[in-house]
Amino acid sequence: MRITNRMMTNNMLSNINKNKLNVSKLEEQYSTGKKIQRPSDDPIVTVRALKLRTNLTELEQYYDKNIPDAMSWMDVTESALKTINDIIRQINTDCVQGSSDTLTSQNRASIAQDLREMKEQIYQEGNTNYAGRYVFSGYKTDSPLIFMEDSANLQYDITEKLTSKSIETVPRVSGSYNLADFNDSTITFDETPKIENTYRIKLSYDKLEKVDISGINYSIPVAGGTSEDRTIPAENITTISEHDPNAYRPGPDSVNFIYETGEIIIGENLYEELRLADKIELSYQKSRFEKGELRPEHYFDCVMTDTSKPELGSISYVKEKQEIQYEINYNQKLTINTEGSDAISHKIGRVIDDILNSVDDVVTTENKIREVERRLEDINLTDSDKQRYEKMLEQLETELTLKKEVMQKAFARGITSSNDEQDKVNVAVADLGSRQYRLRLTENRLSSQKTDFKELLSKNEEVDIVDTIINFNAAQMIYNSSLMAASKVVQNSLLDFL
Repeated sequence: MRITNRMMTNNMLSNINKNKLNVSKLEEQYSTGKKIQRPSDDPIVTVRALKLRTNLTELEQYYDKNIPDAMSWMDVTESALKTINDIIRQINTDCVQGSSDTLTSQNRASIAQDLREMKEQIYQEGNTNYAGRYVFSGYKTDSPLIFMEDSANLQYDITEKLTSKSIETVPRVSGSYNLADFNDSTITFDETPKIENTYRIKLSYDKLEKVDISGINYSIPVAGGTSEDRTIPAENITTISEHDPNAYRPGPDSVNFIYETGEIIIGENLYEELRLADKIELSYQKSRFEKGELRPEHYFDCVMTDTSKPELGSISYVKEKQEIQYEINYNQKLTINTEGSDAISHKIGRVIDDILNSVDDVVTTENKIREVERRLEDINLTDSDKQRYEKMLEQLETELTLKKEVMQKAFARGITSSNDEQDKVNVAVADLGSRQYRLRLTENRLSSQKTDFKELLSKNEEVDIVDTIINFNAAQMIYNSSLMAASKVVQNSLLDFL
């Protein structure tokens, strides 16, 4: 085969160009530290780099944003729950102290004030927020758990679902006397005050509207493991004031609805049936709320109407589980919130109200006794008046003894209720703690994955700088050698030998 100068020159230029290209490629790798500068350099490395970068970006979103935000939310919730737990523990301590027989008037006043403040503080803790979002309000993070101020324009039609456990046997003193009774000649003070037991359902709210309850629906278990739905009709339910002498004395087959106190007083015959009920449901209306009261939409099925803006219509709320979930890993979500209804209830506030009312009753009776004793010191009293005051005093002292007994039982119910509420809060704290533990495990795993992906990305994209320097020097030497060889080849031509 005849080799011409042109062929040699072309081969020489081609080899020089390849060597120069290799030097240029290695120079770019040496300068940038990257294996490729454009996708066409190595499509396999490019595809792998895109996948790794996408995965790393997702990991950084979970690790640097979602998980810290979730952890902060849960830390704020845990702090509030622990504060509530401490408050309930103190309520329990006060109730234990209040149930003591040695309680003085000053002690009672101090305990009553403490309980009143702690009740308010529990509900204030329910308004805890994180970054402007209320943590106990479920999906309604822009809505506080309690009313921030008195409200008279919001009307709620509330449906409350209860069980037979909501029915309490509560003692109350009947036959009490007032100072004005002294001037009533028909009252002889012969009838001694006594304790009567009443069967009561205490609704979650007091100061309700004076409207009739349409009926009370309930179900009781029957043979075969099923339940039978029944109803106490409206004609058997009397809406009555707490000042009515028969407020706490319904007929055996009747129910009294005391709207001021939010109490359902059950007759004896109905109680025998309702105590077996596994579900009790009733509806009532409330339109005046005080600052610090829990908002019904977070606890019950209800319909809200703004009476100041009737053109807006009504809003219906259905009580359901409202879990706020964060995506903390690939296809892994975690519930970060604890609903207020899972940790904070109306019950503890209502029990404290009972205690405060019983303490007020005792204080009122003590004041009546002091007033009668003061009047007995009047030297101008006639013998008949003195005898009448002494008889009244005797009955008031009996009344005081009975009301102290009722008060002690109220404190005892406070002990039981605070224990129940503390158990409820402890369950919420434990549930939150288990979710926090899962979150920390996920955070640790993502930290390891993030490091692994960075190493994989580095191995895929970055060059070994030592190997690159060696290869670059070798390529540069080869390139120089090709230039030197070419210079010797192109020096000679056929004319040099003619």
